[in-house]
Order: sequence, then C-alpha cells, then structure tokens
Amino acid sequence: MARILTPKLGRRHVVRGLAAATATLVTPRGTALAAQERLVTTPAQTEGPFYPTDWSGDADNDLVRVVGEAAQARGQITHIVGRVLDASGAPIPGATIEIWQCDATGIYRHPRDAGWFRKRDGSFQGRGRDTADAKGSYSFRTIKPVAYPGRTPHIHFAITAPGRQTLITQMYVAGEAQNERDGILNGIRDQRQRDSVIVALQAGDGLESQALLGTFDIVLAG
Repeated sequence: MARILTPKLGRRHVVRGLAAATATLVTPRGTALAAQERLVTTPAQTEGPFYPTDWSGDADNDLVRVVGEAAQARGQITHIVGRVLDASGAPIPGATIEIWQCDATGIYRHPRDAGWFRKRDGSFQGRGRDTADAKGSYSFRTIKPVAYPGRTPHIHFAITAPGRQTLITQMYVAGEAQNERDGILNGIRDQRQRDSVIVALQAGDGLESQALLGTFDIVLAG
C-alpha cells in the first residue's frame, strides 16, 4: 500500500487515493461484472434513537479533531474508506455520506444520551459528513467503534444521492464477539447482505502510526 505523503495529517485530510487503491476496481457498465451479476445491495437498518440533532459547526469527515478542542478524541484512530456504487458497480458521485457513533465510553453526541453522571468526550466530533467524489469514493477519520449495553460495536451511516431514497445502515467490525448476539445485525436475514456490512479492520500505518483501516463499499438499490 502506497504511503500518502502530506506535510501533516490535518483534520480535513481526505484519503481519496487510498480509497481507490484498497477498493475493488470499478469498470464501466457493460463489462463482465454487469454481464455476470449485480452487486449485493447494502441492507437498510434502523436509524436508532441518537441521530444527531445538530449539524452546525464542526461536522466534517475528521471526527478525531474538533475545532476549539486542544486534545484529540479518546479511542483508537480508525480510517473508514470506501465507495458509493449502484448495483451494476458504477460509482455514484456527489452522494452525501453521514456517519454518527458513540464516543470511546459509549456515549452519543445527543441530548438524550448524556447526564450529570455520564460525561461525553468533548474532543470527539460524534458525527461527520463527506461527499463522494467522481469515483464514488469517500473517507472518514474516526475512532474504532465500541460496544455499549445491548449493542455490538457499530457506526451508523446515512447515504443520500440525487434521485434515490436515503439509505440508513450500520457498519460492524469483523471478529467482535458481540456480533453473534446483536439483534439488529442478525435481523439481516440475507447472509450476503449481512456479510456486506461487517468490515475487517487492519493496520493503517500507511496513513498514520497505530491507526486502523477499514473499507466499506456501499451499494445502493435502483
């Protein structure tokens, strides 16, 4: 994997080249992929109770650094890259990708998931947005998701593309013991669709030291 050289890994650093390098090559319509089979579409899942209520201010694709905060978020830095595709394998440029997840202690950036006895990590952005480029690629710099009571580690996704219905889904981490008993994950009856939202996290030292890297391609129906 080629190292991406920048003077400094800034909070607005976008891993476009890596997303293209780690993903399966997309070929034009009418190629062998389109002729043989269509891609497995990403399954819809629940939005959950903690969709962000406030997108104002700092809501970019780097959730680890927050404007005005001296420290970076607690947790293991994790880069999530991928592409937004249609079922034939063609990229969907201009799609908006939103993510939201709990912090390293299991608390969401949401008024209903905090209290005097539960303090959220103010250095974790909690939610972020990116826009798919001409190749359908997107990227986020965040933290490895953690479990909390009743749920296996996961990241929520919302994908909006022109002329298509918004897809709400979740990304899971391969190898987590809680995956086997998570009701929402196992509610996906199609094994291929269930497998498509479980992502292996690997060493991402090509991006920054001790970081993790996962590739999550999103396939929209229609």
